[in-house]
Amino acid sequence: MATETKPVETTRKRPVNRLQTVYALRALTDKQYEDTRKAAEAGKPVAWCMVEPWHGSLLNAMDIESVYPESYASVCSAAGAAKAYLDRSESEGFPSTLCGYLQNVLGYADRMITDLGGDIPPEAPRGGMPKPALIIGNSGGTCDARYKGFQALGRYLDCPVWITESPSPSPREALLPGAYERDVQFIMEHLRQFIAFLEKLVGRKFDYDKFEEDLDHQMEMNAVWYNITDELRTARPSPMNSRDHYSAMQSVLMRTTDPVGVKKLFENMRDEVQHRIDNGIAGINYPEKYRMSFQGLGPWSHMQIFDILAPRGWNFVREGYHPQPPIDLSWVKDPIEKLVRYRRRGLEWNIDHDFGPKDAARIKKEIMEKGFSDEPAAVDARDYQLDGVLMQTSLTCRLTSCRTGLTIDRMMKSSKVPVLLYYGDMIDARLVDVDALMKRCEAFEETMDYYKEERKKAGMAW
Repeated sequence: MATETKPVETTRKRPVNRLQTVYALRALTDKQYEDTRKAAEAGKPVAWCMVEPWHGSLLNAMDIESVYPESYASVCSAAGAAKAYLDRSESEGFPSTLCGYLQNVLGYADRMITDLGGDIPPEAPRGGMPKPALIIGNSGGTCDARYKGFQALGRYLDCPVWITESPSPSPREALLPGAYERDVQFIMEHLRQFIAFLEKLVGRKFDYDKFEEDLDHQMEMNAVWYNITDELRTARPSPMNSRDHYSAMQSVLMRTTDPVGVKKLFENMRDEVQHRIDNGIAGINYPEKYRMSFQGLGPWSHMQIFDILAPRGWNFVREGYHPQPPIDLSWVKDPIEKLVRYRRRGLEWNIDHDFGPKDAARIKKEIMEKGFSDEPAAVDARDYQLDGVLMQTSLTCRLTSCRTGLTIDRMMKSSKVPVLLYYGDMIDARLVDVDALMKRCEAFEETMDYYKEERKKAGMAW
């Protein structure tokens, strides 16, 4: 009697169920570096920019290409090329505790100028960044690397440096009468000065019609992306893992010169995500057991953690780097004002958007009395029905590491969702012990199971 044999599986699925539409979006990052190199070769100005919300459409209107050293550092880290630039930065006297993004670009700039006379290092991943004609930093976010680091770069690269100004009021200050409008007027005036600076730099007038058209397209593009990542991903099981979010977000977080084309790619992604929702398909190739959020700077130096944890049922459904919700600004006639009101909503607007009128009024009153409220920290936990948070405190980022204890406390008080904090780094892989982290994640599952029961006892929705 013949023995029945089962067919042998010849292909192995990845633990994370990658969206097919993400690859066209990820390819745009390569195109960005290619476009900047071509622009530099043609004698056109190229800007090195810190991630910030203002300059994308402004540069588009002036036909100035740009790259983002912060983003490029993540490319170097993922490619295993960051160590040489980090070591070079340290040899130049910059401390190893300095922002990892900045260490990478300082080492890159030193290699470019000192060894190669301004040429792109031949070993640079994705073809590298060409020497800039302009550096754009930013004072917002209470991150000194965003402006002091870019001032240091200007000394290496011998080019003008512009630091965009963004007020950073405390929660109580942000709710004071007239505070938001004063911020809007301040930023508008500063952006007009930036436009005058660009006009002098490139020798031509700013095209306001082109700028407004580009801004409108950017807002339409962002609305599709928001629908995907802030609305559709709340489904059970969540159809899209953080691994895909990190791959697709570049055109929104950084800058795109073709918002119409990128919008179409996002629409294709939205269709694929909706198909998964309709058919109960998760963002991992395993049953979704734990709905997770990754918080902190992106784990560029150890992205493999998403694949390692997927077989345990960890589906990462939320992370940082998210767009603003759509907003009707048809009443705004000044395109600069439209940009500012689109990118900067103000704390009061955000609270009103995230909570009902009664809760919003109570939270704003609490902030004015105490200076803070725990409840805004619970919005993601509530909307995505999180079971836990994996939080990286990056050893080279003071901004994100100094507040982790407060975030953990607020998350637990407001939503009974536990947080697993680990020490790592967004760029320097030498600072991350992935094996030890995975052992802690396994033990953390007992904590998440316990708080699932605690939320049920408290009558919470999940």
